[in-house]
Amino acid sequence: MLFCQWIANLDTAGIDAVLDGCVAGGNHVLVFLPEAEVAKVGWLQSVCRERGIGVAGAIFPEILVDDGLKKSGAIVIRVSGAPAPLLIEAVADPESVTGTAHRLAAYVDDCRTGDQPATLFTVFDALVPNIATHLDQWYLELADRVSYVGANAGNERFTPAPCLFDGERFIAGGLLVQLLPGHPGAALSHGYGVPEQVISATSSQGNCISQIDWRPALDVYADLMRSQYGVEITRENFYSHAVHFPFGILRADGEVLVRIPVALDDQGQIFCVGEIPANSMLTLLDARAGALKAPALLAAELEQGKVCCRGHDLILFYCAGRRMHMGEAVGRELADIVARTGASHLFGALSLGEIGSDRAGGYPFFHNATLVGMPCRTA
Repeated sequence: MLFCQWIANLDTAGIDAVLDGCVAGGNHVLVFLPEAEVAKVGWLQSVCRERGIGVAGAIFPEILVDDGLKKSGAIVIRVSGAPAPLLIEAVADPESVTGTAHRLAAYVDDCRTGDQPATLFTVFDALVPNIATHLDQWYLELADRVSYVGANAGNERFTPAPCLFDGERFIAGGLLVQLLPGHPGAALSHGYGVPEQVISATSSQGNCISQIDWRPALDVYADLMRSQYGVEITRENFYSHAVHFPFGILRADGEVLVRIPVALDDQGQIFCVGEIPANSMLTLLDARAGALKAPALLAAELEQGKVCCRGHDLILFYCAGRRMHMGEAVGRELADIVARTGASHLFGALSLGEIGSDRAGGYPFFHNATLVGMPCRTA
């Protein structure tokens, strides 16, 4: 069971009020902190150690409460009926992929009973370059024994910094995993449509696109922006436009995985949040055309997946790139999500990439620009 609270003032009185509901050895807490509160990680670890309460968590650019984003305070989630979370280091190392998958499979097998549903909730450091590769290996090991949901932590400058912690460690380049036995899973949506013109990432490695249709990636991106949307792209204005016109990776089942470009280099290579497989079929998406459809789609996905959250709190991850696109409309979109889903409250964070499936127990994919909603209840 998950019980969420927002602490407006992260001080002794605020944290005591939440931890008084925990039983040493019987509960633990997951904590989402905004970047502005990063200096309090050590203090939080110390308080939880003194009480004998397990703690793990992540640093996000901002946290989310109901219809607004907050730069201070904390989201504290009391977890009961679930095993202690895992904090795994150095997952950016290619050699760690298989070992991490084996470790997660053992973790799930040790804690999941029979055929009951279970959700694997994960938080990566956003600077881990091989997240999609990890997800592929997880599915080979676990298949549909769990539902997959998660988000990326870190800062919007995409600079290396510790962003994941447990009771003792505070690390960069890692992965935080929490198995939730009996939990029915999550839903996700971005609402972006697919234009007709398709291009190919003819040279890409990891999250870097070097060539599109055998030409320098930036040249092709600029040409498409000019011809499709009448926007002139320069190195100086690249990122301010890229959040509104991200790439879409076209999958065979018709789903679109969004990849937001975040940086350029001197050779005109484009770097995205998330891997771009070589020879991927790409399109250039217009966030303006479909973003407002996402709350209705998210609510429908929750209902269709029998992940109903009506009358329950909803944990929501809201992509930072999406926030840049939506601007002042973020609050309205969040209010629309509450109205359409029937959630009592929203608790969550501004994320730097999202993880989810198109159906319960389905294949896990790494997404950008997406809303991910997970109810605070078990099945």
